[in-house]
Amino acid sequence: MLILDVNGLKGLKSELAHLDEVGDKLGFIRWQWDYYRATYDLKYEDSKTNEAYFLRVDTRVETGKLENPEAILVIGDAYMGRATFPHGLDYESAVPDSILKAAKQKLSDLKAALV
Repeated sequence: MLILDVNGLKGLKSELAHLDEVGDKLGFIRWQWDYYRATYDLKYEDSKTNEAYFLRVDTRVETGKLENPEAILVIGDAYMGRATFPHGLDYESAVPDSILKAAKQKLSDLKAALV
């Protein structure tokens, strides 16, 4: 699994409503979620191969439950995978450098918006 490390992002805390707002502005969608965790996904497409890749950011609830906008979430790992049909992500496939660069920049933008 390709874990993307942006210094200072992992461990940041945010209210759910703020993280949703910031994430939405940056193109992230809160995708998988339950009462105590959520992932924020951002889709990238490789124009050369028409392959889709997803940048996924894990979060965990520290205080409250996810349906509460004031719940406090802690950012976990950020990682990438190639989309597979009909669903799922392949975390073993190589990710093109241009997509990696864009994903790392987006994570830096997320960090800057949350600090």
